[in-house]
Amino acid sequence: MAGGLAALLDDVAALVKLTAASVDDIGAAASRASAKAVGVVVDDAAVTPRYVQGIQPARELPIIARIARGSIRNKIVFILPAIMLLSQFAPWALTPLLMLGGTYLSFEGAEKIWEKLTGHEEHEEAPASQAGGDQEKALVGGAIRTDFILSAEIMVIALSEIASESFWLRLAALVVVAVLITLLVYGVVAVIVKMDDVGLAMARRDSAASQRIGRSLVAAMPVLMTVLSYVGTVAMLWVGGHILLVGVHDLGWHPVYDFVHHLETAAANAVPVAGGFVGWLVNTFFSAIIGFAVGSVVVAIVHLVKRRTDAGSHGAEEDGAAEDGAGERGHVEGPDRADVEPEA
Repeated sequence: MAGGLAALLDDVAALVKLTAASVDDIGAAASRASAKAVGVVVDDAAVTPRYVQGIQPARELPIIARIARGSIRNKIVFILPAIMLLSQFAPWALTPLLMLGGTYLSFEGAEKIWEKLTGHEEHEEAPASQAGGDQEKALVGGAIRTDFILSAEIMVIALSEIASESFWLRLAALVVVAVLITLLVYGVVAVIVKMDDVGLAMARRDSAASQRIGRSLVAAMPVLMTVLSYVGTVAMLWVGGHILLVGVHDLGWHPVYDFVHHLETAAANAVPVAGGFVGWLVNTFFSAIIGFAVGSVVVAIVHLVKRRTDAGSHGAEEDGAAEDGAGERGHVEGPDRADVEPEA
């Protein structure tokens, strides 16, 4: 009996160790998977607060919570099964799919830069919530649809970092990534959105120190949003360019990757103290350049197609108007010709 109990305890201890090791593996895999998604995460955190601009303060956090729940649903119910099946049965498609996401990131980053340089920044319409309470559902739905694109990029980037792991480890790690990144993004968004209210509340207190801190918080929020926007743009170019750089290398075209890797190694060896960080900076710089170059090409193509489409639509409208005018003249001229015909 004692021997059986000891064996059982040994088995339980072994199971606990195995579980702990699995948890460590999942945590390590989730950490690796999350690191490369930082560009999309920063952009997501910078973009989301605009959805609650103009909303009554009491409705801000409930709306953010609804968007966060939709984001979790996007990642776990729709995106995760799709990319897991793809990684299991068509892993060769992950690199092209990842490069497609990298191209999209590069396009978004380059478009923001060109809009800033040319002074043609798009002015977003007022939030739908300002039209009335009935529009809140439409507002949340639009935010969740936008989140779907960013969530898909995050999950595919994360998967690419742990593609060599077992199926169940990939699945568990991606679930952790989906939950943690969503909590991180929308937790930060909630803090950013409510920081003005905290600042205003502190500014109304009797304490002079509290008033100074409150006014500083209110004044700092626009600056913070601007910094987040710039950081998000650079991060999109860096992450998108790095995805493309590694992708073309994995697909068999090595010159650009080898060139950047050679410079990265040389820079790291030239600075013994912080060589790893310097090498990372070199890789990040060239990745951002690649992202901007590729993104700029896509921006030019998209704008060219848009101009031609708009021109074609405008031409079709003019032709339609001309035909309508000719038809109206024919309708008027008919009776005039009939009036001059001789009677039988």
